[in-house]
Amino acid sequence: MNRAPKPVLAALLLPVLAFAQTSGPSDALALEKQQKWAEAAEVWKAVAARNPSDAAAFASLGVDLSRQQKYDEAASVYRKALHLDPKLPGIALNLGLAEFKQGHFPAASAALRSALAADSSNAQARTLLGMSYYGERKFALAAQYLEPAAKADPANAELHQMLAQSCLWAKKLDCAREEFRLLLQQSPDSAPTHVLMGEALDGLGQTPEAIAEFEAAAKISPKEPNVHFGLGYLHWKSQQYEEAKKEFEQELAIDPRHAQALAYLGDIAWKNANPEAALPLLQRAIKEKKDLRIAYVDLGAIYLGQKSYKDAEPALVQAAKLDPTQPDAHYQLGRLYQAMGRKADADRELQKARELQPRAEDGVAGKMPGASNAKSDERNR
Repeated sequence: MNRAPKPVLAALLLPVLAFAQTSGPSDALALEKQQKWAEAAEVWKAVAARNPSDAAAFASLGVDLSRQQKYDEAASVYRKALHLDPKLPGIALNLGLAEFKQGHFPAASAALRSALAADSSNAQARTLLGMSYYGERKFALAAQYLEPAAKADPANAELHQMLAQSCLWAKKLDCAREEFRLLLQQSPDSAPTHVLMGEALDGLGQTPEAIAEFEAAAKISPKEPNVHFGLGYLHWKSQQYEEAKKEFEQELAIDPRHAQALAYLGDIAWKNANPEAALPLLQRAIKEKKDLRIAYVDLGAIYLGQKSYKDAEPALVQAAKLDPTQPDAHYQLGRLYQAMGRKADADRELQKARELQPRAEDGVAGKMPGASNAKSDERNR
């Protein structure tokens, strides 16, 4: 295929550039009517270059860049427009949307708060702000802004799912339960929704009802990741160890490296006075995941029983480090130091154990894989 010589190409481009440089807003608007976003953007660039204080030109350029999904460039020129005229209508919202589209949730939230400050009735800004807070994992704030949006759009399943999860992680459990109930009315065969409904019910202290929801999820989708673990954990916290064992084993049949299932299966073996079976399960668990407190407590207790003190101490120290407010690791450390003849250390740890009160087992929502990050992020707000 013959290519046009470079001088010819240059000659063809010159009229286009000349048009952009001499055209005005009316020409850009005409191009926009033809949905020629790239050509319109070039005209707005020329208009802004001729008049660098023209906030409206920068704003219009941002719109045409956004239409081409050039959100990074659009955000930059929206900021320029707002710097020139902070009260320019609609531009803070456009900036928030451009940042949201890039996954820049903190920047999106800042822009959208400005948009709402300028117009508190702007439903789009309110919804996007809630979604941005959700992206930031600020779940309490997300729920606050998503709730009115979801009520105004009852058929929007994605919005209700986001609100339900925000309520769950913000521990607004009545809100979560109601949202999951509505979602299950729309999609009764959704295994993930049954799981989330179970998490909400368990958080409300309705563990038998939570078990029923997890059982429904397992029936709908037997190989859904983490469903059998969640069901096993609910049985475990109800001290139904045989039922729990079956579920953890089913989870491991799906994912042999499931750290939590390994840890709790090891704990059941330890509770059943079978340290030989527990030990390899617990060792595999901490190899896969380094922050499983229950595995370190059980390992420390097993090593202590075997008089392997050099292995017991680091396991129990790590357990106490992961959660210093639980008495069991301190109690086991006290027993260990007594056996090692370290009286002062033993007295200190046993005193800590006496001062601390055992905490109720966490809800299943806090134990599901991936939950620790969300819980930590929300706690740090």
